[in-house]
Amino acid sequence: MASRAERFKKVAIKAAKTARKWAETAAREADKLLAEAQKRAETEQRRMRMKAALARTGKVLKAVGRAAIVAGVAAGIASARAENRARKLSKKAKR
Repeated sequence: MASRAERFKKVAIKAAKTARKWAETAAREADKLLAEAQKRAETEQRRMRMKAALARTGKVLKAVGRAAIVAGVAAGIASARAENRARKLSKKAKR
């Protein structure tokens, strides 16, 4: 029969091995959680960058739209003035 000290040592070794096994399992789970958290953080950053890029694009498109409207109005005014001038010249030529 094993002595009391040997039994105590055997139980202590078994408990240490069990604790090590659970520590390894906990470390694996922590790694999985960390990887998932990093993935979510990357997704959040990517989403924020995409949102900012879309906002900048929207501002540019809005400015381009305004410029196109202004150019169209200016072209219309210039066309009307040219037409009026042409009419005045033709009236003067008839006299």
